[in-house]
Amino acid sequence: MGTSGGSGAASGCGSNTALLGLQVKEAKVTEGEINIARENYRPAAERASLLYFILSDLNKINPIYQFSLKAFNVVFEKAIQRTAPAEDVKQRVINLTDEITYSVFMYTARGLFERDKLIFLAQVAFQILTIKKEVSPLELDFLLRFPFKTGIASPVDFLQSQGWGGIKALSEMDEFKNLDSDIEGSAKRWKKFVESEVPEKEVFPKEWKNKTALQKLCMLRCMRPDRMTYAVRNFVEEKMGSKFVEGRSVEFSKSYEESSPSTPVFFILSPGVDPLKDVEALGKKLNFTIDNGRIHNVSLGQGQEVVAERALEVAAEQGHWVILQNIHLVARWLGTLEKRVEQHGMGSHADYRVFMSAEPAPSPEAHIIPQGLLENAIKITNEPPTGMYANLHKALDLFSQDTLEMCSKEIEFKCILFALCYFHAVVAERRKFGAQGWNRSYPFNNGDLTISINVLYNYLEANPKVPWDDLRYLFGEIMYGGEYISVEMLDGELYLAPGFLIPPSLDYKGYHEYIDDNLPPESPYLYGLHPNAEIGFLTVTSERLFRTVLEMQPKESDAGGGAGVSREEKVKSVLDEIIEKLPEPFNMMEIMAKAEDKTPYVVVAFQECERMNILTHEIRRSLKELDLGLKGELTITSDMEELANALFYDNVPESWTRYAYPSLLSLGAWYADLLLRIRELEVWTTDFVLPATVWLAGFFNPQSFLTAIMQSMARKNEWPLDKMCLSVEVTKKNREDMTAPPREGSYVHGLFMEGARWDIQSGAIADARLKELTPMMPVIFIRAIPVDRMDTKNVYECPVYKTRMRGPTYVWTFNLKTKEKAAKWILAAVALLLQI
Repeated sequence: MGTSGGSGAASGCGSNTALLGLQVKEAKVTEGEINIARENYRPAAERASLLYFILSDLNKINPIYQFSLKAFNVVFEKAIQRTAPAEDVKQRVINLTDEITYSVFMYTARGLFERDKLIFLAQVAFQILTIKKEVSPLELDFLLRFPFKTGIASPVDFLQSQGWGGIKALSEMDEFKNLDSDIEGSAKRWKKFVESEVPEKEVFPKEWKNKTALQKLCMLRCMRPDRMTYAVRNFVEEKMGSKFVEGRSVEFSKSYEESSPSTPVFFILSPGVDPLKDVEALGKKLNFTIDNGRIHNVSLGQGQEVVAERALEVAAEQGHWVILQNIHLVARWLGTLEKRVEQHGMGSHADYRVFMSAEPAPSPEAHIIPQGLLENAIKITNEPPTGMYANLHKALDLFSQDTLEMCSKEIEFKCILFALCYFHAVVAERRKFGAQGWNRSYPFNNGDLTISINVLYNYLEANPKVPWDDLRYLFGEIMYGGEYISVEMLDGELYLAPGFLIPPSLDYKGYHEYIDDNLPPESPYLYGLHPNAEIGFLTVTSERLFRTVLEMQPKESDAGGGAGVSREEKVKSVLDEIIEKLPEPFNMMEIMAKAEDKTPYVVVAFQECERMNILTHEIRRSLKELDLGLKGELTITSDMEELANALFYDNVPESWTRYAYPSLLSLGAWYADLLLRIRELEVWTTDFVLPATVWLAGFFNPQSFLTAIMQSMARKNEWPLDKMCLSVEVTKKNREDMTAPPREGSYVHGLFMEGARWDIQSGAIADARLKELTPMMPVIFIRAIPVDRMDTKNVYECPVYKTRMRGPTYVWTFNLKTKEKAAKWILAAVALLLQI
């Protein structure tokens, strides 16, 4: 009985097992099918994850760019719903990937400043192509780093030495073999290409036109760095589609649709732009206004925090909108605000919305806005229009026909009003030219212009005649600073810019039409600058683009260190090369023993050698320490980590610049320059004879050398030092032509002019030549003279700076001869630079 029962049970078990086996088999088949289907969709998922990591890296550019995974998921899901259906799975995945990419781009781009959009796009394009193995890591690395060879003179007149150094480095890669000899051999063909208006759209000479898009970018980076932002934009368009570069802005109502009680809208402010107009206009359509009590508008500042908290409470309960302006002004309260916004985001009335605005911090360290307020919000930037046309219309828009008729001296009033509008536009837009536009950047806004017009009205009404000097002083010195107001304007003889006459007396509409019909096309001439200023500004913008994208590359990727070289190996090779070339410190005891007489020049030499010893000591110490760290004999500290990063990215390490002199060079060029400085000091301190011509830029402190010239001549001629000044005479000779120092004073070389050039024939400042951004000055003869012998007629007081940064790097003012009005060179921001 037991046995048959047993066997019965066993047989029942057997059929169950067979059934289970079948189910497992089917499940395995289904699982297989699901896996295949899942694998099909993997590219879309991979793209989404790549985009999210790029997004979360954007805060390296500006800490205000914060994005949460939660917010990203919403965008991701909406993109899936928006994707056009397709029968074929492969096509469906292509559609999905494209829609996800575009949706994320639009979502992100509206919250980025214009100058950062291209950085974001370039990073997306390079990363996508790297994953698809469509770009060579070696070429991408060249494009981003631009490792040019230093100290090589260019054999062709259309390339600067830095560009030629890039060509030489590029020619060492197989794909670019013989590029250097080809450019020399067919110089005429290449010159035409390199000097064309828009080389990024021209066909490359000979077989180089068959190179890949990335290879063309590499060549162009050497030849025309100023065109690289345009070239990268074209590259993105070619690889990703033109919708990515159209620059269409999202209508505010569209952004509003994506907001919710838990997703606020965050306006990132720019000077002179009021984004609240958009909120109010939309509110009106949806019946939310300040008058009907459904919008609470709080401008934050002292004591407004309580008002804001109450507004949030009421609005969350009753479904109102809250506008919180300028939250960056209440740093201490932001933590509370973050909690309140989060708290009211849950379980509130469905119509409740929060709109915040804040200015971005001037530096990453000064950033105070909590991550929680930023990362889930819809971020929107509103930037002022660019270009003279938009700015001039915008300035006029602040007034009306009534403004034009309000003054009894109508003709004069309208004339000066138009000039001030032009002046305001110049002032605002010169900012983009960096230190050449404004030595110190200052945020002018609409208030400056409207106040100036009120001042103008009051002064004209109070005086029988137009007080030109008073007006010029008020607007020029106090309100802005400049040269546009003069009596000639009333006769219609004043050109506001080349080819743009001051308009005759017109009505309000007439002035707008006059701008439309007569304003010359956008160019630096409209701002009193030379076209070279734009080349300089575009080059700096391109360099920032590549530097930022380089620093955003994934640490472990190939593009980080080029092909097959690990990060550590790259750092080690740079480190070894620097240590190997570093000279021994100056022996101060020996040097002091050699100098019998402590002349002012000898004192300068001592100081310079001492400062050089401090710098080279720090270089040697920090590199030896890092070397031990890399070998594993010391624990790596954060200082060592920063040093390694700098060596890897070709930046001058922070711990070195502290002991050095201002410089904008990359590490390779900076170190080559340092070795030249040491060489100069070695030559000078062997016998303390002043060199035939002194390299003024080679000093830590060029002022001390210029002061020494005055001191030594004051001693010799027994003149009082406080009644002396420097006389600056530009010779007709170059450094090579100089064989002996002058009897008194000194010859100096190595200065460059920015904004104009020195004309040797006429011995005066002249207009710059196109694409010659910083022409070399001839040797300059500097000596001291009594102040009363100083020739002040026909001179431009030209500032001398250590670098293109200007501002804090000021050294001295040299009086240079000019045949034209000095005002022209002031407006063109002409300066001498010691290093370019």
